[in-house]
Amino acid sequence: MQVQCTWSFPHMRFRHSTFLNFSKHFRGRIGLCSSRSRSNYPYFLATMSAVSTEKEAVPNQNETTQKTQQPLQVAKRLEKFKTTIFTQMSMLAIKHGAINLGQGFPNFDGPEFVKEAAIQAIRDGKNQYARGYGVPDLNSAIAERFKKDTGLVVDPEKEITVTSGCTEAIAATVLGLINPGDEVILFAPFYDSYEATLSMAGAKVKGITLRPPDFSVPIDELKSTITKNTRAILINTPHNPTGKMFTREEMNDIASLCIENDVLVFTDEVYDKLAFDMDHISIASLPGMFERTVTLNSLGKTFSLTGWKIGWAIAPPHLTWGLRQAHSYLTFATSTPMQWATASALRAPDSYFADLKSDYMAKRAILVEGLNAVGFKVFPSSGTYFVVVDHTPFGLENDVAFCEYLIKEVGVVAIPTSVFYLNPEDGKNLVRFTFSKDEETLRAAVERMKEKLLRK
Repeated sequence: MQVQCTWSFPHMRFRHSTFLNFSKHFRGRIGLCSSRSRSNYPYFLATMSAVSTEKEAVPNQNETTQKTQQPLQVAKRLEKFKTTIFTQMSMLAIKHGAINLGQGFPNFDGPEFVKEAAIQAIRDGKNQYARGYGVPDLNSAIAERFKKDTGLVVDPEKEITVTSGCTEAIAATVLGLINPGDEVILFAPFYDSYEATLSMAGAKVKGITLRPPDFSVPIDELKSTITKNTRAILINTPHNPTGKMFTREEMNDIASLCIENDVLVFTDEVYDKLAFDMDHISIASLPGMFERTVTLNSLGKTFSLTGWKIGWAIAPPHLTWGLRQAHSYLTFATSTPMQWATASALRAPDSYFADLKSDYMAKRAILVEGLNAVGFKVFPSSGTYFVVVDHTPFGLENDVAFCEYLIKEVGVVAIPTSVFYLNPEDGKNLVRFTFSKDEETLRAAVERMKEKLLRK
């Protein structure tokens, strides 16, 4: 089979030549079709359909006509999302043999003791459906870890729900607690699943833009954005894609506004163990906040096992009820042997987490020093395994054009950040690199950029 792709650019105006250059790698295998504009700045989205190749059995003419005439179908609430930027850039990386510093997953494996725990669980016959909200031992391990990290004591049976990754925890939280028309505030740039999930729930998304160089929270703007219809604020700290960590002062200000206006907080803390330059603060630990907070986390980032998709949500019983209802009809249960192994992981000694932080700080230093040497304007990354840079010294018109050039002419992948904004214009000068790679890969990427990427 081949793939036919419809690209649309609802957010940007794109020169026709740039669009064609960016999509050249699809020609012959992927058909380039018309785009549909929604506003003044492009971000790239794709829909895909299968088409026959000469190597496959050839259907009769009527069957061919019938298949090719079938329109692609998607609900209106998801029309603008389609294929993610990470899939697109990974495809380009493979096509051009580029070093992938785009998508945030490690190119090295997780710890042996966690993998061995999963193998042992499989051998012990722990392979059938787990309890819907989690294997009891994992729920207990999550409660133990949360107490150690935040000082909060939670009930593993009533206040912890195990999900298939943090992305499902986010979806269950939103679908279980947000009604159509509810306003939810996001801090842009934001992880792309947030807006899509909120759209599925029928929420009204409102954005607060965090701006370089420090991506600080504009508290006065947040205060004026909250209305009587605001149901929740979604926070991500440490923050993807910027590497920002919300400060205690910012957290206290947000907490005060939430209490004053009876607003919930959904807090995505999957990078909490990758906090480099300051201590991670969980907003649920602030006075008056646990009762209005859903804390979301996962195994993957901390243990370099992103493919296991084990996540969880911690919330008081009155909020847990709604998210568990949604979880029950999304996945119901999560991989049983991987849950047992995750319980072992969360009980790792403190030395594991110290070594993890040290290793990533070394990787960060390699990439940040290299990007500075190449000529980027590099913004501070206090947490996560991402760093955001200003690409404008190299003379490309926007982040999409720069990332296209970087892949095809230099052989390195970055992610254009405009896709992480409600107004993509806000991100047109920024691109994101990840340092979740081994040191040899990071150094090789830096050398390619030093050799081939020239300032204009």
